[in-house]
Amino acid sequence: MGEMRTTSLSDEQIERIGEIAEEAARKSIMSRVPKRGISNLSISIELEETETVNVEVDVEIELSPLLKGINAKTLADESVTAAFKAVEEYLRETGCRSGR
Repeated sequence: MGEMRTTSLSDEQIERIGEIAEEAARKSIMSRVPKRGISNLSISIELEETETVNVEVDVEIELSPLLKGINAKTLADESVTAAFKAVEEYLRETGCRSGR
């Protein structure tokens, strides 16, 4: 989970953060594994805004048994990192303060 201090966000910005996080996680995975190599993929984004924005990204991936040499856990962890980086970049671009 990541915690980011921000100024108040609109509902649209919060929705956009969720979209950005999911897109970044999915793009990270798809850049390493062909779609047919994925048996199951679940990306869950939860956001809660109080004084900070709490972002929780959960990625579960099951790869085809034919896919050798790729660790699903490592792939999921890397996609979570990509999601947080994308959210931080969005917050910087929109002028929201971010202090993770």
